[in-house]
Amino acid sequence: MAEINLDDVKIYAKNDPDGMLTRIKELPMQCKQAWQAAMDFRLPADYKSVEKVVILGMGGSAIGGDLVRSLVQSEAKIPVIVHRDYGLPAYVDDKTLLIASSYSGNTEETLSGFEPALKTGAKKLAMTTGGKLQQLAEANGIPVFKIEYKAQPRAALGFSFLPTLGVMQQLGFLKDKGEDVAETVQVLENLSARLDEKSAAKTNPAKQLAQKLYGRLPVVYGAGITAEAAHRWKTQLNENSKAWAFYEVFPELNHNATVGYPLPKEVASRIRVVLLRSPLFNQRIKLRYDVTCELLKQSGVAYEFVDGEGKSALAQMMSLVMMGDFASYYLAILYRVDPSPVKVISYLKEKLEKG
Repeated sequence: MAEINLDDVKIYAKNDPDGMLTRIKELPMQCKQAWQAAMDFRLPADYKSVEKVVILGMGGSAIGGDLVRSLVQSEAKIPVIVHRDYGLPAYVDDKTLLIASSYSGNTEETLSGFEPALKTGAKKLAMTTGGKLQQLAEANGIPVFKIEYKAQPRAALGFSFLPTLGVMQQLGFLKDKGEDVAETVQVLENLSARLDEKSAAKTNPAKQLAQKLYGRLPVVYGAGITAEAAHRWKTQLNENSKAWAFYEVFPELNHNATVGYPLPKEVASRIRVVLLRSPLFNQRIKLRYDVTCELLKQSGVAYEFVDGEGKSALAQMMSLVMMGDFASYYLAILYRVDPSPVKVISYLKEKLEKG
C-alpha cells in the first residue's frame, strides 16, 4: 500500500468525508461565538450565592469543564468539580451550582445525575443542543444554554468550555477574561493557518508530529494549565486517530510512572512521549521536566516537546489543544481511518440500551 503524503491536499476530502478538518479549523470561531453568547446569557441573581461548582458530563461534553477547572484553580475561591460518572455526588446541596453538560442532551450518565438533582436545592444550569436534558430543564424552569453548533461533541469544544468560563466570570468568581479570550482567538487563528492541510510538512509541526507518532504508542505529559490539555490530546488520539494513547500529569507521574520506563523493553522502544510545556510553569516543574527527559533517554524512550503559545494561560492552553487536534487528525489520515465517526461508542450505547 502506497505511503500517505500529507501534503497531497486531495487525500483530505477522500478520507474525511464528514469534514472533521473543517471543525478543527473552526475552533477560533467557536471560541469567539461561544464567549459572546456567554456574555449575553443571564443567570438568576441568587446563583451568585453558591460555594462550589459541580459539572456533570462525559467525554467531549466534559472536557470543557476539565479545562475550566485546570485554568481557574489558582484564581477562583470556590472549587470546580467535574463528575464523570453515574448518579449525583452526595455533596451537591443548595450552595452548589450544578452544570449538566451534554451535547446531545441524552447522555445517560449525565441524566442519571441531573434527574435526582431536580429534587435538591442546587442552582442548576443545562448546556446542550436539545434532547431529554433540555426537556427536563425547561419543564422545571431551569436555565438552558443552547448550543447551536452542529458537530461531533468533541469537535464543539469551544461551546462547552468558553460558556462555562463565562458563567464563572458572570457570577463573580473570576476576573474579566475578555482580553484573554480575544488574545486566544488571535493565537488560534494564526496557529490554524500554520497547521492546516495546505501548509507543507517540512514547516508544519502537526504533520511532523503525526509522522513521529505513526506506529508508536503516544503518552502525553502535562502539568498545571497543560494537564487537561494533555487529557484532551489523549482522547483526541483515541477518537480521531482510532489509536491507543495515554496521558500523565506532573508532579504525580514522578512518583510512579518514571519507575516503569525500562520494562518491558519491547514496549519502551515503541512509545513516544509528548511533553506539553508552558513558560508559566514554576521552576520546580521545569526542573522535573528536565530530569524526567533524562530518565526517558536512559530507558530508550523517545520524546517530543510541544510549547504553548501566547501570553495568557488561556491562550497557551488552547494553542496546545489545537495542536493536539491537528496532530490527531493527521495521524488518522496516516492510518487511513475516517476521523469523525466513533462506531465503537455507538455500538456500546446500542448494547447498553438493549441491556
